[in-house]
Amino acid sequence: MAHRHLSRSIVLQSLFEWDFRKLPDDTIADVVTRDISEYGPGLEDDAFILTLTTDVLRHRTVVDDIITKAAPDWPLEKINVVDRNILRMGLTELLFGDRTQVPPKVAINESIELAKAFGGENSSKFINGVLGAVYKEIGEPGKDEVSKRKKDEPVDIESLPIEKKVGAVVYALHEGMIYLALVHDIFGYWTLSKGSLEAEETPEDGIVRDIQEEIGLPIAVKTVLGENEYIASHPEKGKIRKQVTYFLGEAPFQTLLLEQKDGLTDAKWFPVTEVPNLTTYDDTVAMIQKSVEFITSQN
Repeated sequence: MAHRHLSRSIVLQSLFEWDFRKLPDDTIADVVTRDISEYGPGLEDDAFILTLTTDVLRHRTVVDDIITKAAPDWPLEKINVVDRNILRMGLTELLFGDRTQVPPKVAINESIELAKAFGGENSSKFINGVLGAVYKEIGEPGKDEVSKRKKDEPVDIESLPIEKKVGAVVYALHEGMIYLALVHDIFGYWTLSKGSLEAEETPEDGIVRDIQEEIGLPIAVKTVLGENEYIASHPEKGKIRKQVTYFLGEAPFQTLLLEQKDGLTDAKWFPVTEVPNLTTYDDTVAMIQKSVEFITSQN
């Protein structure tokens, strides 16, 4: 199912950050919660994502030993971070997962697809070779099993606590053209800067602070573009409603300084005419369209 591929992508993002930044294990729940809210709004697959991530950490000593034995020519520390954590995910599901929910073949195939999407040129072959070898070693279980998926229980949205967030379409007028400042995430999408509000902070103050921190730009808020709402999961509070208010902010056309956090890999100015050629999220496109309409009406 498509949503499970996205869920595993979020698990990979969280493990990548944990591994790359060498974070303590007890921080992983917070990393997962943030990544779900950023990359899977409305996904409603939080339990699967958090369970798989924590299972990978719990079993990694055994799993890392298996990787070392299955790929003797590749010391664990020499395997790139993405491939290393795809292997950890795949082996955790293959060896310790519920095979009535995720048959071994599904675990392997999903790992290969992650490698194709986020790994290098030869990553999928490498992942397939290691997982395939382990699968044969354990006797190729569950060849004919069919995955049984449980339906999520309905959520009473009105009873959930609300967390306010802010985001912005940031633009600059340069040489007679509209430029947009977008950030690039680990999943390959160009998207909008956004963040959480601090205590006693107004949405307008929050977005000005967030843009300054995330991409190093001072902005002047021009208008409110709209709101978006989705359900996310918090390790202590459970399910919560996240409401994002989007603003339009004008900035000087200057170098972007990306803060190294939250799974973002790049920040760049784009002429608005190039945006249709980018890989973006649907809600990003909608907010950009509103922004362009407003900007052109004012100039």
